[in-house]
Amino acid sequence: MSLSAAEDDSASEIHLPADIDWEMLDKSKFFFLGAALFSGVSGTLYPIVMLKTRQQVMLNEMSCFKMAGSIMRTEGFRGFYRGFGTSIMGTIPARALYMGALEVTKSNVGYIASGQMGFSEASASAIANAAAGLTAAMAAQLVWTPVDVVSQRLMVQGAGCNTSSCMVGLKKYSGGIDAFSKIIHLDGARGLYRGFGISILTYAPSNAVWWASYSIAHRMIWSGVGCYFCKKDENGNGGSGYRPDGKTVVAVQGLSAAMASGVSALVTMPLDTIKTRLQVLDSEESVRGRSPTILQTVKNLVREGGLAACYRGLGPRWASMSMSATTMITTYEFLKRLSTKTQENFA
Repeated sequence: MSLSAAEDDSASEIHLPADIDWEMLDKSKFFFLGAALFSGVSGTLYPIVMLKTRQQVMLNEMSCFKMAGSIMRTEGFRGFYRGFGTSIMGTIPARALYMGALEVTKSNVGYIASGQMGFSEASASAIANAAAGLTAAMAAQLVWTPVDVVSQRLMVQGAGCNTSSCMVGLKKYSGGIDAFSKIIHLDGARGLYRGFGISILTYAPSNAVWWASYSIAHRMIWSGVGCYFCKKDENGNGGSGYRPDGKTVVAVQGLSAAMASGVSALVTMPLDTIKTRLQVLDSEESVRGRSPTILQTVKNLVREGGLAACYRGLGPRWASMSMSATTMITTYEFLKRLSTKTQENFA
């Protein structure tokens, strides 16, 4: 079954829009439009990230709906956007690093895997996507970890998060600049990179798995579509292959992204919970000048609620990852088509 190139049985052929590699992109347009588009995506999904973060630092579990209602009553709609200014300032350079590393790695590794190592098109695509996701996540974390530390500390503040329901050790900040200066004063520059190691352990493999899974799911779905139209043609309808319209292409991209997000969220959730607590909470060790350790954080979680405590916030994270990934991949493919150097219509 061919997804783009002709085979003996033309009826089973699917003619997809041509892929756009790094060399075909207008870089200035790519980064400028990307910053604008993904800032909008981040703003839309930020309240879900807020709920997930607050759930991860709770002593006692609270449902998303109950927490959302509490935030709305005590803090108003603005409560869902605590730390958003800091987050969006970091999103732009982090996304630029992510997209650049992603496309460069994907193009180079794809060429090596298929052209020099002789892998099949499907295998080369999965390998290139996995390597690209790994590299992009590592590059982005250089910027994103300090932004994450500051924005998450701002997220967990407010009247809706009090000492009876939240972890002790939460400091109060008047804004992003205040949080930044106090973290530097207390822990130095390393305080901004608290949880950097586990962030890499969380996001790098997660991105590698996600992009590889996305590539595989994308091909599987199109193969299923091809089989359907092949059977349809065998019933006498004829045809020279299937050319999906723009809406079908977007739907397949979105479904592939949602499928890839499910396993990734489930596997990496404990690491994400540990990372969030390391970045947000000031334990007794940090007061004495020592950063909290991963082992101590794990012990605290197990003491609070066993293994289930590591999965607090799974619902919002799963929803956030699925929505973010679906929006991201469709926006990303749209961005690449807007940023091509040629005038050819890829829609």
